[in-house]
Amino acid sequence: MSVGVKDVAAAAGVSVGTVSNVLNRPERVSSATVQRVQTAIERLGFVRNDAARQLRAGRSRSIGLVVADVGNPFFAEIVRGAEDRAAEAGMTVLLGNSDEAVERQNSHLALFLEQRVNGVLVTPASEDLTRLHALSAAGVPVILVDREGSDDSFPSVSVDDVEGGRLAAEHLLQSGRRRLAFVCGPRSVRQVADRLTGARSAVAEYPDAGIEIIERPALTVLQGRSAGEEIVARDAALRPDAVFAANDLLAVGLLQAFSFGSGVDVPDDIALIGYDDIDFASATVVPLSSVRQPARLIGWTGVDLLLKEMADGGEHERQVRFRPELVVRESSATESGARVHEQGG
Repeated sequence: MSVGVKDVAAAAGVSVGTVSNVLNRPERVSSATVQRVQTAIERLGFVRNDAARQLRAGRSRSIGLVVADVGNPFFAEIVRGAEDRAAEAGMTVLLGNSDEAVERQNSHLALFLEQRVNGVLVTPASEDLTRLHALSAAGVPVILVDREGSDDSFPSVSVDDVEGGRLAAEHLLQSGRRRLAFVCGPRSVRQVADRLTGARSAVAEYPDAGIEIIERPALTVLQGRSAGEEIVARDAALRPDAVFAANDLLAVGLLQAFSFGSGVDVPDDIALIGYDDIDFASATVVPLSSVRQPARLIGWTGVDLLLKEMADGGEHERQVRFRPELVVRESSATESGARVHEQGG
């Protein structure tokens, strides 16, 4: 038999209203009474029915967050940042993983709406934002995370991926590399497309340089290893002399393919740079150069934007864009002077 508020009130010798105040507005109750009610709650094993409270209030203490790949350390750091800021505001984060699938994304969004979340942070799985517009029309604030919208319909927090792609390619070109390869996931992913745009703009400034695209179905270590094995299988003269990976997971897979009995030396034969600067990028067998994104700050800022949106309805800065940072390590540094560009690690 479940224990209710009336049972707690009877055990503590107080009214039901006093129990409600202890649960929701303890500052209105004397400390002695709060202690008496808490003792009764613990003794009886009472668990508040938060779903019923949410129905009465019309909203919850929760924020929904949908990321593209919760297994990617970059997105895991975004989640941690979001949870940190939400905790400061006395709220919790409900997490959904879209796996870049629109159907899964929309399923999570529908569940969040049923849970009456205060708002949603989402890394969209496609350019079609129709479902997000429907959420907004239903009174649920929406914040785009790790990308901007095609217009200013939604507040967003992102990193300038075009600049990031340019930083990576410029670094490789300035170290003397001319045969670049861009190893990526689907180019339909906005971040991938932007990083390629930046890399191409840098290559265009060097008449003797070129860039090839090696596209894989996912941004994972296994797909990076597959791309690396394809490169290793070529004649040495047909291999790129530098590879820019669209994220660090791909770069780790590439490094695995290059490092274990392939006869390819990193960075002498092939310089390698990734993107995101996840925690273990500096601890790989050859420490990995990368373009750093402030992942935890992205998550923190996303929730902060949401709280401001809830408070003032949009009377604040709505588009926050961070600048990426080049971090040069051994995987792309050469004795010819690439180390002079090091900014971290």
